[in-house]
Amino acid sequence: MNKTFLAALGLATALSSANAFAADAVTLQLKWVTQAQFAGYYVAKDKGFYKDAGLDVTIKAGGPDIAPEQVIAGGGADVIVDWMPAALASREKGVGLVNIAQPFKRSGMELTCLKETGIKTPADFKGKTLGVWFFGNEYPFMSWMATLGISTKGGADGVTVLKQGFNVDPLIQKQAACISTMTYNEYWQVIDAGIPADKLTVFKYEDQGVATLEDGLYAMDAKLKDPAYVAKLAKFVKASMKGWEYAQSHPEEAVKIVLDNDETGAQTEKHQTQMLSEINKLTAGTDGTLDPADYDRTVKTLLAAGGEAPVISKAPEGAWTHAVTDAAKKL
Repeated sequence: MNKTFLAALGLATALSSANAFAADAVTLQLKWVTQAQFAGYYVAKDKGFYKDAGLDVTIKAGGPDIAPEQVIAGGGADVIVDWMPAALASREKGVGLVNIAQPFKRSGMELTCLKETGIKTPADFKGKTLGVWFFGNEYPFMSWMATLGISTKGGADGVTVLKQGFNVDPLIQKQAACISTMTYNEYWQVIDAGIPADKLTVFKYEDQGVATLEDGLYAMDAKLKDPAYVAKLAKFVKASMKGWEYAQSHPEEAVKIVLDNDETGAQTEKHQTQMLSEINKLTAGTDGTLDPADYDRTVKTLLAAGGEAPVISKAPEGAWTHAVTDAAKKL
């Protein structure tokens, strides 16, 4: 090798090292396993949107044994994807979570019931067994029941709550009259299990006026006092929303990217395509900026739970900020 080549090689190595050093590291903890629910983040990483923003992003998949709030509190992530009820409940317990962006404008949560049980309206829930997810996902349901004045302690005038696993078995096996589903996931599992849509009655939380915000981005308030940290998260949010926009306009490619990142191999193209189609409805028309009215509705719904389901005992303070999304708009 001649000296000119070695010098060029050394310069290239130095530049590469400098670029790697210059990239700001960001770790994102997802709320659940790798799936199209998080397509925007995987797309942003795969298409180089994060890299172009000067970021080195690590995406950590979630699961049934992973609580995003605990991960970020322990320093294991810079940003988490979380539902606002769980985030606000954690904040009241001392975990300083702050909503920095809200990619999901609408809620995908619903209660799916078998028509044969006679359930036509929420009033018909009385005396029935309803499947409910826990680990923070029960808060919207408990608030809804409190709003309806229906006890969750069982009995003829109340409902019996079945702690539902992350599957649709209780409905298929008729252990429950209704189960928790998401428009983009479990509902389609029920359909795929052989129960047609005309045999189901579906109550969407959005339609019932008790929808709470889902899949927001949260960071710790102590770190948000650092302007440099806010600037880094602004780049992250900007690139992430670019990823969501790309997923909306290139759904087939986005699904492929999600499948490529699924290390378990459990996801199928059919299911992920269905999922992304519904997810895109929830993220459409937003640049990630939290609408204060949506926040206020969420808080009002949670406070309505009262003593039986104390999600939060008072309206939170400092639980959201526009600092990050405002900075992102200037990039």
